[in-house]
This record gives sequence, structure tokens and C-alpha cells, in this order.
Amino acid sequence: MTASSRQRQQQPQRRSRAWATTLLLLRLVVTAIGLGLAIGTVLKLVAPSLQQTERQQQPGEPREDTSPRLLRGIGSFQPRQELTALSERFASLTATQPDLRAGAYMVVLDDGSFAQLNPTVPYAAASSIKLPILLLLLQDVGDGRIDWNQRVIMRAELIGGGAGWMQGQPAGSSFPLYEVARDMIRVSDNTATNMIVDLLGGKEAVNRRWQDLGLTSTVLNNWLPDLGGTNTSSAEDLCRSLALAELGEQLDLRNRDRFREIMASSRTDSLLPAGFLTGLGGARGRVDEALREFGSQVLNKTGDIGTAYVDAAQIELPDGRRALAAFMVVGSEQTEYNSPRSRQLIRDLATATAQALLPLDSTDITP
Repeated sequence: MTASSRQRQQQPQRRSRAWATTLLLLRLVVTAIGLGLAIGTVLKLVAPSLQQTERQQQPGEPREDTSPRLLRGIGSFQPRQELTALSERFASLTATQPDLRAGAYMVVLDDGSFAQLNPTVPYAAASSIKLPILLLLLQDVGDGRIDWNQRVIMRAELIGGGAGWMQGQPAGSSFPLYEVARDMIRVSDNTATNMIVDLLGGKEAVNRRWQDLGLTSTVLNNWLPDLGGTNTSSAEDLCRSLALAELGEQLDLRNRDRFREIMASSRTDSLLPAGFLTGLGGARGRVDEALREFGSQVLNKTGDIGTAYVDAAQIELPDGRRALAAFMVVGSEQTEYNSPRSRQLIRDLATATAQALLPLDSTDITP
């Protein structure tokens, strides 16, 4: 076969390969156009929801917290709708005792309903200041700055009188931190409290951290027991402290549970829990047990220095909602020391709260 004959045979093959290449390119172009149209359609459908998400994240509007600490489904510390009848009831109850000054705050975490009386006014905190102290401690435990099992030394200058058994031990004694933290709440041990404040860096360091958390009325001026009432907080600050623990904004899940377990160990239930039980229609007696029969639980911490009484609590309502409440009562120069009227006012405020949140005719529970 001559060279010219071979060339004539190869020309159709070349044209065939060129045509196949052209068809492949056309198919790729058509596929790309189709894919582009599909992507455009999807983006058109998704864009409104993306815009809505972006709109919700503008300043002043709710922002989704993607922190792993946030515990979903419990609620938020965002007061929205004031229960004016309950706020007025707080005021009228206090007005019956003109020599007593009171602060009250209650918020339902699920829906933001709240009631208040002088909520941000600083009053003597007494032992209720141990709540924000416990919050800081468990925050440091969760962040790994403090070991939950480490031993804490009781120095002589940290020994405080009043409540607690640790004061009776010799200076230089050491205790596991978990025991110190538990007894700070369980038996309101003042020496244990001072040891924890010292472990956290002292009073000034603690005060700075509270300010950073928005606890603007909460100030630790003196070591416990502070019978002069110089350590202060407010009803709203105490509720905010409880919310920071309960909602996981400052504590991880493990330490949120520790906070609740320690709160549940508190032995004093004669003020806020007893008043709340009365509001549910129950009788006094074994208060915590009776509350459980209603499907309720009140985890509280009291304060008592004779001239001032405080009680703050996390409350699980029989209908499943969760609320926070704090009541503070301070006497005047005319008020008798260890005034039973001060204690009764706290019970009355708690009773009014239960009656407002769960009217008796709204539940079929009868213990």
C-alpha cells in the first residue's frame, strides 16, 4: 500500500475522533449548565432561611449560643412578662411590716414571667452569698484550674465563728475540697466558706469575677460570718447566680449537677420551702418530703444573721416548669433581734409565689 493510500484511510478515523471529542465537550457544557441551574435553585430556596438566621443574630436580638456548656430545653434568664398582680402582692405583704425592708425577685425560666420588689437593691446577704461563691468554685473546677479532690488547708485566719463544725478543728487541718464545698451549703459552714474564698484568690478576686458576671450588687467585704451585714447581694443577683449555674452558662453539665446536688443537701427548709409548700396547699412538717408529693422540689440556701434573713432557691414546679426565687428581709433599729416577723415575711412571699404560679384549682394533686 502506498503512502497516499494510507493517508486516505486515516482521514475518516481522525474525523471520527474529532467528532467524538466535540460531543464530549458539548455534554460537559450541558452538564455544567444543568448543575449551575440546580445549585441556583437550591440557593434561592435556602437564602430566606439564611437571611432569617443572620437577622436573628443582629445586636439586641437573641443569638444562638453554640457553646458546649449550654443546656438546651431548660429555658433562659430573660425576664419578659411581669406578673404585676404578684409584684403588687409582694409590696402589700411588705407594707404590713413598716419596720422591715424587703427585696424579692422571681422568674420562670421556661417563659420569662417574673415578679419583683426592689430587685436590685443591695441588702445584707448573710449566708446566701455562699451561692455565688459556690458558682465560682465549680466554674474553676470545670475549667481545670482547681482539682475537686485536692486538699484544702485551714489556716488560723480563715477560721470563722457561727455555723459549721470545721472551726472546731486545729489550725493546719486539711480537708478534701468536695467536703469543704458541700458543708459550706449543707450546714452553712463559715470556716469552709472562708477557705474557698481564699482558694479562689481572696475577696478582691472574687468581687472582680462577680462584677464580670453581672452580679453588680454582690460584694464580699468581710470574712464570714459577717454578723455586721457588710457583705451584700440583691434578690435579682441571687437569682442570676442560680441561673448561671442551672442553665449551663458558666458550668458544664457535670458541675451543674454538682451544684444541684450540693444545693439539695441544705438542711434548712423553714423559710422559702415551707412557705412555698403552704402556697401549694400542703401543711408543714417534713417539708422536702411533702413538696415531693406535690411533684415539686425546692433547692435553697438561707441566710440568717439575726438582723437580716435571706432565702434563695431553684424551684421545680409540679407542672414541670422551673423557676428561681430570692427573698431578702432586713430589720431596722426598731426591729427585734431574730425577728420572727422577718422569717414569716419570707414565708408569706413564698406562699404568694406558689399561689400565683399554681393556683389550687389548677392542679388535681392532693398529697
